[in-house]
Amino acid sequence: MSAFDALARIQQGLAQLESESLLRKRSLLESAQGAHVRVDGRELVSFCSNDYLGLANDPTLAAAAAAAIGEYGVGAGASHLVTGHHRLHHEFEQSFAAFVGKPAALMFSTGYMANLGVLTALLGRHGEVFADKLNHASLNDAAQQCGAKFTRFAHADLGQLESRLKRSAARDKLICADLVFSMDGDVADVDRLLELAEAHDAWLYLDDAHGFGVLDEGRGGLTEAARKSPRVIYLATLGKAAGVFGAAVAAHADVVEWLVQKARTYIYTTAMPPALAAALLASLEQVAAGQARRDRLRGHVEALRAGLAGLPHWRLMPSATPIQPLLIGGNAEAVAVSRKLLELGLLVPAIRTPTVPRGTARLRISLSSAHTPEEVTRLVSTIQALDRA
Repeated sequence: MSAFDALARIQQGLAQLESESLLRKRSLLESAQGAHVRVDGRELVSFCSNDYLGLANDPTLAAAAAAAIGEYGVGAGASHLVTGHHRLHHEFEQSFAAFVGKPAALMFSTGYMANLGVLTALLGRHGEVFADKLNHASLNDAAQQCGAKFTRFAHADLGQLESRLKRSAARDKLICADLVFSMDGDVADVDRLLELAEAHDAWLYLDDAHGFGVLDEGRGGLTEAARKSPRVIYLATLGKAAGVFGAAVAAHADVVEWLVQKARTYIYTTAMPPALAAALLASLEQVAAGQARRDRLRGHVEALRAGLAGLPHWRLMPSATPIQPLLIGGNAEAVAVSRKLLELGLLVPAIRTPTVPRGTARLRISLSSAHTPEEVTRLVSTIQALDRA
C-alpha cells in the first residue's frame, strides 16, 4: 500500500473528526499567561488556564529565573546522571519534600514523564495497576506501558476497587488515582484509598496535578496519614498553581533513590534548565505564603457556584475546587456555547469526547485568584443569559 493511501486515510479521519465537532485547533497566545490574555489578536478574560494562584506571570518568579540565567545560562546541557543535576535542582527537591511532608523528592520534566517513569520503575509483568476510570491519560498510558496487568474501577467506587484487590494474585500491586480529577473537579478519598492499600499490601500513587498549591495551605491533597506512610508516592505538577514547569515526585527516600536508578524518563533525558528550578524555588515561597490568594480563589468558587445554581438547561457539576465543569451534553452544543462566550470576550474551553464520556461534553471553567469578583460576576451573568436564550 502506498504512502498516498495512508495519507488519504489520515485526511478522511480529519474530516470525520470535524463532522463530529471533535477537531481540535490551537489558539495563538500572544501575551503572558494570566486572567487577561491576548489570543489570536483579541483581548480576552481567560477562564481556561490552570494558573490557579496567578503565579505564571508573577514578577518575583520572573526575576528569579532571569537572575539564574545571568549566572548559570539557559540550558542544563546534560542528563541529571551525567552533569545536568544542578545545585538549584537539588535545592528545590529538598524544599519541595519538606513542604509536602515526605522524606525525599525527585524532579521530572513533566507530569507525563513522571507518571511513566514511576510506574515503569516500580512494576513489571508480576504487577497489577488499579486505576480510577477518570484518571488522567498519562496515568493510563503509564499503566499500559509498564508491563503490569491494568485493572480499572468505576470512578470513586472504592467498593469495586476493594473487590478487585481481593481477587488479585499479583506480587506487586499499585493503586493510582488523580487527587483532584481534572475534568470533574472532585477530590479523591485519600484516607480510604490508603486503608485499601494497607489492607492489600499495595503502593498508593497520587497524581495531584490540580491540588498542589490550592488545597491544605498549598501543600496539596495529602492527608497526614498519607504523608507518614512509606507506601504513598505523591506527584505534583509544577506548571499549574505553581506557575512554572515540570513535576516533582515525593516519597520514601529509598523509593526516590530507586527512581534515580530505574526511571527511564528521568535517566534518559536532558535535565530541566536551572533557571526554571530557580523560578520554582521562588514559586514555592509564594505558594507557602499564598493564603490570601487561596482565600480569594475560594471566594470566586463560591460566587460562581451560587450564581450558576439552578440553570434551566445546563448543570454545574459538584466541585469545591477551581475546576468548575458546566455540563452541556452534546459536543456540537458545547462548542457552540464556547464560541459564543468567545465572541463576548470570555475564553472558556469546550471539553468533548474522548476526554470525557460521550454525552457529557462540558465547559471547563477554571478560576484563578487573579480574577476579580467583577469578572466572575460577568461570566455568571453571561452564562445565565445564554442558557435562557
